[in-house]
Amino acid sequence: MKVTPEHNEKIAKMTFASVYPHYVTKVEKKGRTKEELHQVIQWLTGFDNKKIQELIDKKVTFKEFFQQANLNPNAHLIKGVICGYRIEEIDNTLTQQVRYLDKLVDELAKGKAMEKILRK
Repeated sequence: MKVTPEHNEKIAKMTFASVYPHYVTKVEKKGRTKEELHQVIQWLTGFDNKKIQELIDKKVTFKEFFQQANLNPNAHLIKGVICGYRIEEIDNTLTQQVRYLDKLVDELAKGKAMEKILRK
């Protein structure tokens, strides 16, 4: 599936705060914890719990969210398909970063071991 400029713009303007509750619900429904979700977010972005809450409270867009992130140097190891898109083929950096996060949340919800999710 090809990512369109309109799709990229929609993702850039979406707020992290609007998606975060869905991440929490998804992982908790599968027996994982909010703490594990935060561990995954921290691995990808460098944000601690306080910073995650601050970004939620400020209702930052995904564009602002990833502008402030210190992306993990191993993020490029996140591969596969999420939402119908092959992550490694997405040419828009921001859209790819959002899909990295989606993929990590998906792996957490599917019960994958934390060591594998965090690609060390």
